[in-house]
Amino acid sequence: MARTPPGGSWEAYADRQIREAQARGEFTGLAGEGQPLPDLHRPRDGDWWIKRKLRDEEFVAVPPALQLRRDVEAARGRIATARTEAAVRSIVDTVNAHIRHANATIVSGPPSTVWPLDVDREVQR
Repeated sequence: MARTPPGGSWEAYADRQIREAQARGEFTGLAGEGQPLPDLHRPRDGDWWIKRKLRDEEFVAVPPALQLRRDVEAARGRIATARTEAAVRSIVDTVNAHIRHANATIVSGPPSTVWPLDVDREVQR
């Protein structure tokens, strides 16, 4: 690819490169072709690209210890609707393995204060 010619403007050079790429069909079949540009109605934001990337990757910025608490609460919800003792024990075993792993490996954020659930107590409930 050639550099801008001496005495030429960057804008004219860029426009020419775009026109030539369009003529070669290099923009055909790209994701979003024919669709309006997303987020045009939003105010300008210099970090738009990183916010979109985080949203697209479903990134959640929750410290591991707090996410563990959310996971335990979700497990308790599943336990409450479980129909058999075997199902309750399976849910408790899964969440307890997650708790033990998190308590052994979490190194950033607040410390975990979550203890494994008592299987028999959860079955009784």
